[in-house]
Amino acid sequence: MASSSQLVRDIAACRLCAPRFAATATRHAPRPVVWFRPGARILIVGQAPGMRVHEAGRPFADRSGDRLRDWMGLSEEVFYDRSRIAIVPMAFCFPGYDAKGSDLPPPPLCAVTWRERVMALLRPRLTLLVGGHAQRWHLGAAAKGGVTATVAGWRDHAPRIFPLPHPSWRNTAWLRRNPWFEAELLPDLRGAVSALLGETDDALG
Repeated sequence: MASSSQLVRDIAACRLCAPRFAATATRHAPRPVVWFRPGARILIVGQAPGMRVHEAGRPFADRSGDRLRDWMGLSEEVFYDRSRIAIVPMAFCFPGYDAKGSDLPPPPLCAVTWRERVMALLRPRLTLLVGGHAQRWHLGAAAKGGVTATVAGWRDHAPRIFPLPHPSWRNTAWLRRNPWFEAELLPDLRGAVSALLGETDDALG
């Protein structure tokens, strides 16, 4: 098995989707955003980088990242500490926009090519599944009712797994319609995050 550093280099050099991306409305080149290290206790599984993340080369480097960090109760410094938190989306590259300007879904080829190898290196104590693509891959039949039903059933998976809606500001209306998310799920999520990072800090100290 390749070392984690070699796997990171291999993913960063991946250009399998270059023809696919060249055919999108954005006509961009692949730029895999790779952000994981074995030993991280928390794993965040998102969908795929957006345009701002593609340009920055850092995951959740946008307003959705601000909201996700607030949900977790974390500073940027801790959130981007790869020894604590691994961020492994269902596709490592920005998929591009369709003709209407909406993000395209993550190409399945990325998960087929890389996901099993990455997951074999990680042993997270807590996994956050952000959005439907992540929930379907990791939860299988338990996620077939859609994102709202899956997130509403979070107690079935906690405290090791928390399904979450995407933290996009486009989902503000969803949050208003589902006040239990902020009132009930988020306090438990923040407690689980704080407990794990506190263990890590105690061990390091």
